[in-house]
Amino acid sequence: QLQLVESGGGLVQPGGSLRLSCAASGFALDYYYIGWFRQAPGKEREGVSCISSDHGSVYYSDSVKGRFTVSRDNAKNTVHLQMNSLKPEDSAVYYCAAHTSCWGYYNDIPNLDYGMDYRGKGTLVTVSS
Repeated sequence: QLQLVESGGGLVQPGGSLRLSCAASGFALDYYYIGWFRQAPGKEREGVSCISSDHGSVYYSDSVKGRFTVSRDNAKNTVHLQMNSLKPEDSAVYYCAAHTSCWGYYNDIPNLDYGMDYRGKGTLVTVSS
């Protein structure tokens, strides 16, 4: 079965940290660009980060730049999103997706479905005191 599975979400206090993981099964992540996007209740999806297949380029949205770090471990077929200095406005369901390009994240009008071959079911992050 070809799938992406996110893990690592949970409840954290403001200022805290979480590390999300995105694990692939049934296919190799090596050649894919891996994006992270989030969706809060009643809000549009927001592209948070996207890392190229060769680690050569990484996109971060302005809202998370300097606080979130994406990394990939192709040997373990996994991508991680380290989230530090979390804020209540970071609360959302976080999804990872395997794309053929990060173009949709960089574009002035985001198109997060662009080049998407697989996506996970999401993991909930709640930042609250």
